[in-house]
Amino acid sequence: MFTSDEWTLNKLSKEPKGKKAAKVVLMPSFWNSVVYTLKVMAPLVKVLRLVDGERKPTMGYIYEAMDKAKETIIKSFNNNESKYKDVFAIIDKRWNCQLHRSLHAAAHFLNPEFFYDNTDLEFDFEVTNGLFECIKKLIP
Repeated sequence: MFTSDEWTLNKLSKEPKGKKAAKVVLMPSFWNSVVYTLKVMAPLVKVLRLVDGERKPTMGYIYEAMDKAKETIIKSFNNNESKYKDVFAIIDKRWNCQLHRSLHAAAHFLNPEFFYDNTDLEFDFEVTNGLFECIKKLIP
């Protein structure tokens, strides 16, 4: 847009705000930031859409969705931890204070789609511990 004839002929392109906007958008660092943001946010938006959707109950899918989102972010940065470490700190903080609940872990464990697909699920301490916490609450 900012390199088109239409823009250069537009009166806004000659104003200080228009020049500043064009300068920002044409900077490579701006587009590098856009790419970084998309690599981080695209997988997280999928999780948010799952949680906010009303097509199916999400309780048993939240753990798997977050794991997949994190794996996608890791792959998008070619396993370069320095590029996603700060983002993961934010994700983990939010996960631990709002979404990480024993009931979610139990639902993940008891979801047949993941239980039969992942033979190591019973060795996942976080998930099995959540299951046991829910069982303790059910049995007096």
